[in-house]
Amino acid sequence: MKAIRVREFGPPDGMRLEEVPDPVPGPGQVVVRIRAVGVNPVETYIRSGTYPRRPALPYTPGHDAAGIVEAVGEDVRGVDVGDRVYTSETVTGAYAGLALCHASRVHRLPGNVSYAQGAAVGVPYATAWRALFQRARAVPGETVLVHGASGGVGVAAVQIARAAGLRVVGTAGTGEGIAMTLREGAHHAFDHRATGYIGEALAATGGRGFDVILEMLANVNLANDLKALAMGGRAVVIGSRGTIGIDPRDAMGRDASIVGMSLFNMPDSDRAIVHAALVAGLENGTLRPVIGRELPLSAAPESHVAVMAPGAKGKIVLIP
Repeated sequence: MKAIRVREFGPPDGMRLEEVPDPVPGPGQVVVRIRAVGVNPVETYIRSGTYPRRPALPYTPGHDAAGIVEAVGEDVRGVDVGDRVYTSETVTGAYAGLALCHASRVHRLPGNVSYAQGAAVGVPYATAWRALFQRARAVPGETVLVHGASGGVGVAAVQIARAAGLRVVGTAGTGEGIAMTLREGAHHAFDHRATGYIGEALAATGGRGFDVILEMLANVNLANDLKALAMGGRAVVIGSRGTIGIDPRDAMGRDASIVGMSLFNMPDSDRAIVHAALVAGLENGTLRPVIGRELPLSAAPESHVAVMAPGAKGKIVLIP
């Protein structure tokens, strides 16, 4: 089969499409024939060597994909050859024609969801759901600010929060992104490139502040986030590309919390809850992954540049 391989950590052009042996499932494992692959920012950090967790070289990137179960190992229950599935983790990497997965990391893909949409679920939607409900403990009636609401995690967070009865405010960096944010369910959307946008967003709460803020770029926004939280508010740090100075009094005066999260830390019991909720949302149509670009698998280097560029408008997927 064809697969993208990384033989040394570094820039995107270090990724190469190579011929590798087809994977064979062991006990508790399945092989998925990949129809679409989701590209996530975390994969660029891993490839560059800047992420705390480094795979052994050489490796094939990626966790998120959707396709058809091709083979099933011993002791696998509830997954059969021919099933449509999406993945939340792989053993051999998702940027490939086939991926070996533990059976617990493949999830039913409803028939009303395309393979490209399925490839957009694993990291973005699980991140958004866990951030909102397992880390921030959001409840219906609260108000949430979603930074970067036109990106993969942002779109997921807007849809999930709106379906759960939260008041949703989003930010984006282009007019198209703002329109998308509103279309996907935000009550208000603001241009995060504009001076004073956080004040406009705060005014949309009547000055009360946000119960929850989902932060995709903490090194830029976290200090201002703390000033925009309501009493007892929670800022969930989903992404950061550096350090930042904050005034602890902004948290103290509001009894506010800064909560970090990484899907790599999620226990299996929490993962099962998250994906049960996501499959239900996909099935009933409240969750609708938005695809921004489809590229061939050979364009993986281009996809890693694009996923880090500003002005996101949905998910980037690779097609083997």
